[in-house]
Amino acid sequence: QVQLVESGGGLVQAGGSLRLSCAASGRIASIGTMGWYRQGPGKQRELVARITTGGSITYADPVKGRFAISRDGAKNTVYLQMNSLKPEDTAVYYCFADTGGRVYWGQGTQVTVSS
Repeated sequence: QVQLVESGGGLVQAGGSLRLSCAASGRIASIGTMGWYRQGPGKQRELVARITTGGSITYADPVKGRFAISRDGAKNTVYLQMNSLKPEDTAVYYCFADTGGRVYWGQGTQVTVSS
């Protein structure tokens, strides 16, 4: 089992920044790729960014150049630095950890960007 605890969401004005954190515990050694999805009001859940154990990174087109994902192996934590936030970034952001056999999810953290 893997447990994921997210933090860092909140309310910010357009153009502002937020940093999300996701700390993993449990069977840490089984974790491969980690990352973030989001689900906006009335929308399907979509990938935001992911990072492999080797450091390979993928970003969704809407966040390229504005968001940065990073991973601290010593702290078993993945981060999402979000800059130049837009109202359309408003969503619940979910951290995930892929162990190869199963994907674990965090509880979600709300990000609201006001115009």
